[in-house]
Amino acid sequence: MSIDLLMQGFAGALTPMNLMWVVLGCLLGTAVGVMPGLGSSMAVALLLPMTFALDPTAAFIMFAGVYFGGLFGDSTMAILMNTPGQASAIASTFEGHRMAKDGRATQALATAAIGAFIGGMTASVVVVFLAPQLAEWAAASPRPRHLGLGIATIGIDPTTGVERATLGVQELFDGISLVTVTVAILALGEVFYVASRIRRDPTVRAMKTTGRPWLSPAEFKEAAPAWARGTAIGLPFGVIPVGGSEVPTFMAYSLERRLDRRRKEPRFGRGAIRGLAAPEAAGNATTGTAMGALLALGLPVSATAAIMLAAFRQYGLQPGPLLFDRAPDLVWSLLASFFVAMIVLLIINLPFAQLWAKLLLIPAPYLYGGIAVFCGLGVYALSNSTFDLLMLLFIALIGFAMRRHDMPLAPLMIGMVLGPLAETSLRDALLSSAGDYGVLVASPITWLLYGVLLIVVLFTLRARVRQRTSQDI
Repeated sequence: MSIDLLMQGFAGALTPMNLMWVVLGCLLGTAVGVMPGLGSSMAVALLLPMTFALDPTAAFIMFAGVYFGGLFGDSTMAILMNTPGQASAIASTFEGHRMAKDGRATQALATAAIGAFIGGMTASVVVVFLAPQLAEWAAASPRPRHLGLGIATIGIDPTTGVERATLGVQELFDGISLVTVTVAILALGEVFYVASRIRRDPTVRAMKTTGRPWLSPAEFKEAAPAWARGTAIGLPFGVIPVGGSEVPTFMAYSLERRLDRRRKEPRFGRGAIRGLAAPEAAGNATTGTAMGALLALGLPVSATAAIMLAAFRQYGLQPGPLLFDRAPDLVWSLLASFFVAMIVLLIINLPFAQLWAKLLLIPAPYLYGGIAVFCGLGVYALSNSTFDLLMLLFIALIGFAMRRHDMPLAPLMIGMVLGPLAETSLRDALLSSAGDYGVLVASPITWLLYGVLLIVVLFTLRARVRQRTSQDI
C-alpha cells in the first residue's frame, strides 16, 4: 500500500514545476548553509512569508529541499573553514577540518556528501513505511492524551472571547503572527548577533580544496561502517524532542572515537575519515525521521521543523494523523521529494562543493544587510502593517539577547507553534472529563509517554552535570 502511494507521490514530485522547486530549494538551502552563522532554520524562516502564493505542495517540496540543503551547506563550511552554520555540524569540524588542513578537503567533502546521502535516503525509506503506522496509532488515541505547554496566549481567547496579555493594544487582539516571530528570532535576531561580533571575530580564510572529489576504494571501505553506525544512531532521534540533530551527531562521533582507541594505530586527531562520516550520516538520518514525525504526529523536534509546522498552519493544514487522509497528494508528493532532494544534493555537492566557498567573497555588511531588508519586506508584504515591523524589531532584540547569553532558540519556537494546539487539546480533555485533571494520567499510554520524557530529561541533566564536572576539573 505504501509503495503504491509512494509511486503516486513520485508522479507528483517529478512534474516539471515541482522538480524545479526541489532543485531551487536544494540550491537555496545549500547556499545559505555555506554562509557562516546561517543555516536551514534561517533559510526556511526567510522564505516562509514569500511562498504563500505558491501551491502548498510546491511550497513544502521547496521547504524540504531547503531543510536538507542547509545541512549539506553547514557541513561544507564546517569542513572548509571550521565554522559550522548550525550546532548540528559542530561534530563534523573535529576531523573534517583536519582533513582539509591536511590537503584532503575534497575527500572530506565527498565523505560528508555521501554520508548525508546514505543517512537521508535510509531515513526516507523508514519514514515511508513508518509514518502511516504512526498516523494510525495517533488517530486511535483519544484527545485527552495530548498534553503540551506553550506561551502563545496573547490575543483574544478563542473560547471565551476574553482579551489576554494585549495591554489594550488593538493590533494584538489577533495575537502575534507566527511568521513575525519566526523571522525575528531566527533571522533578524541572528543578524544583530553577528553584527555585534563582526569586528571581534578574526577573518578566516577558506581552505584550498585540492585533490580528487571522490573517495578511493580504501577510503570508501574505511568510511562505510561509520556511515552505517551513524545512520543507526540518528534514526530514532528524529522522534525524540531533544532539540534536533546535535545529540545524535555527537553520539556518533564519540562512538567512533572510542572504537578508534582500540586500534593499533589510532587515527583520530589527524583527520580520521570515520570521525566525519558518522556524524554526517547521523545528522541527516535524524532530519529525515524528524520530517516523518512532523507529518505523522504533528511533532516538531527542532526549530526548523517548528517553522514548517507554522507554514502548514498558515496554509490551513494541520500535520498529524488526519493529514494523510485530508491531503494525501501533498503528503506523498512531499515524501517522494525527499528521495529526489537527496539525489539532487549529491549531484550538487560532489563536483561543485568547492564553488560554494566563493559566496564568502560577499562582504559581510552587504550580506547581512540584505538579509535584514528581506526580513522587513517579507513581514510587511504579509501583513501590510507598520505595527508588525515594530513587533519584528522588538522580538528580534529578544532573539539577540537569547543568542548573546547562549539561550536555546528551538524550545521557544516549538512552544510558540505548539502552544495553541496544546491549549485547545487540554481544554477539550477537561471539558470531556467535567474538569477532572486525572484524565491526563488515566491510561497506560500517557504513563509510557511521561516515562520516556522523564528518561530524556534525566539523560540531559546527567550530560550537563558531567560536562560541568569536566570543565571544573
